Amino acid sequence: MAAEKWIFMVTAQTPTNIAVIKYWGKRDEVRILPVNDSISVTLDPDHLCTVTTVAVSPAFDRDRMWLNGKEISLSGSRYQNCLREIRSCAGDVEDKEKNIKIEKKDWEKLNLHIASHNNFPTAAGLASSAAGFACLVFSLAKLMNVDEDLSHLSAIARQGSGSACRSLFGGFVKWKMGSKEDGSDSVAVQLEDEKHWDDLVIIIAVVSSQQKETSSTSGMRESVETSLLLQHRAKEVVPKRVLQMEEAIKNRDFASLTRLSCADSNQFHAVCLDTSPPIFYMNDTSHRIISLVEKWNRSEGTPQVAYTFDAGPNAVLIARNRKVAVQLLQGLLYYFPPKPDTDMRSYVVGDTSILKEAGLDGANSVESLQPPPEIKDNIGSQDQKGEVSYFICTRPGRGPVVLHDQTQALLDPVTGLPK
Repeated sequence: MAAEKWIFMVTAQTPTNIAVIKYWGKRDEVRILPVNDSISVTLDPDHLCTVTTVAVSPAFDRDRMWLNGKEISLSGSRYQNCLREIRSCAGDVEDKEKNIKIEKKDWEKLNLHIASHNNFPTAAGLASSAAGFACLVFSLAKLMNVDEDLSHLSAIARQGSGSACRSLFGGFVKWKMGSKEDGSDSVAVQLEDEKHWDDLVIIIAVVSSQQKETSSTSGMRESVETSLLLQHRAKEVVPKRVLQMEEAIKNRDFASLTRLSCADSNQFHAVCLDTSPPIFYMNDTSHRIISLVEKWNRSEGTPQVAYTFDAGPNAVLIARNRKVAVQLLQGLLYYFPPKPDTDMRSYVVGDTSILKEAGLDGANSVESLQPPPEIKDNIGSQDQKGEVSYFICTRPGRGPVVLHDQTQALLDPVTGLPK
């Protein structure tokens, strides 16, 4: 390892994911081993992602991390477990251009700087920790020339945040709970890539971007300790559902995907209510969105939209195709219009091309929306301004990638500090 004060950096982008068969409850709190398998859809990182820059230098005196511009402590066990595991897998690194040579044994002595940025709210039930820890592990693996497959990396990311293991793949992903005590078989595997079912359009209603009252970690612990429904769910319900969901994804069977996704989301929230004291992640707006989707699906005779809610009030709505997504957005904006003088491009973000298709790119277009004809009984009048913060339009997306454009790096290549 040359004595010069060089800095070696890697920047990566990692998607978030949304579970359609939920992970809720750990059998091992330290290793983060779940009580059941789970299945998720990876969301397009162009719309929802974490970008992380990792840097190493003999000039750094300690490991440091900045999240969304603020320095945070790395002393927690989850960060320490990930850093220890990834360092133990590190390989030799050589950059002849910069005259940098790092041997495997050097990684234990070298300190890291890490800067991470989410382009969506942290800790609001949009799986920000999943994207964050997946990006941390993926970028460090690239920095340290780790010669391991993505499933092995997923087992490391899992020790930071359980659902992070699923963000190491694109498309449709299964986290296998595993049975070994050391957790070595509790890994993520890709079921299908993002191109397999590219008709799907996903609209997220961000009902609240506030940090949630009960964190997923403490909520899960309380459910495992007090909910009999959780025990029944993990043992009797989820194993069958996982097999059925795998089939639905393989066959692009939207009716089955809807039935399973909605039922599993509702059962997860029933487990939260069955916990002592009860946990309330959804709110009245969440319930009204469920009502809207259920009535529409029933009126059509075949499911048009699936819904799922993680540990928060935000609705993730999966439309069977683009045409349905346009109608869905029109219905959502009719019932949950923006506040006056809101720019539509800040109220509907992500893939904003859908606004034009929905005839909603004009100034007064929301006011001219008609009530959805399918919904005969009212789910509330059109006065719910402000109940939804904004909508994100997205789709199934790819897994993590290295960003080679140095302008996207979050750390300064000269100082190793945030730009």
